[in-house]
Amino acid sequence: MRKNLPNILTVSRIIMVMIFVVLATLANHYYLAESCVFPLRLGAYILAILAGTTDLLDGHLARRWNQITDFGALMDPLADKIFVTATMLIAVEYRLMPAWIAVAVLCREFMVTGLRTLAAKKQVVISADRWGKLKTALQMVMLAIAGASWVWEFDLYSEKWFHIRLWYVWNAYLWGIVLVTVLSGLGYFIRFRHLFSQDCLYLLKDVVHSFIFSVSSQCLQQLF
Repeated sequence: MRKNLPNILTVSRIIMVMIFVVLATLANHYYLAESCVFPLRLGAYILAILAGTTDLLDGHLARRWNQITDFGALMDPLADKIFVTATMLIAVEYRLMPAWIAVAVLCREFMVTGLRTLAAKKQVVISADRWGKLKTALQMVMLAIAGASWVWEFDLYSEKWFHIRLWYVWNAYLWGIVLVTVLSGLGYFIRFRHLFSQDCLYLLKDVVHSFIFSVSSQCLQQLF
């Protein structure tokens, strides 16, 4: 069991996310009895928390037990993207956060994934840095708060705690997440710019040559 536990956790995360999406979608159907809505939402919320926990455990256990496999290296980041995408889309569907927050987070996730794919082709491993870990922790807390407001039906935009509207606190937190997300993504690209700088230089040369050729052609046509 110990030998395969990290991979089992990774696969279980994908399965839990699929069930989470089904439960969250069913909870939004108008034909359900009101008594069924809360259990469905609570079940979806618990699954999301468990899936997020496996995200923290599988990589840690694989490194600690020296059980890093090709399957885990492929499926762990894929499972992470499935989890983040699913939870963000559900949060947007239920208006727990603005759509642009999800777009910013998902764009960063897929751009860094592309960078890691490029690095893997060049035998370079890009591990998570402190900014990346902070980003993940903040996102998990954000999803936990948004999920709790969804399950227990308190409005993050109108409720008041200690005479302070949660709208201000929640929006400040969301802006903070976006800032950390963008900075962490930029950090990866700056640190590993040598992986693509040569390709960008070739691309820039092609663009300049094409531009010069186009301008020269237009000038010659005007002259003759």
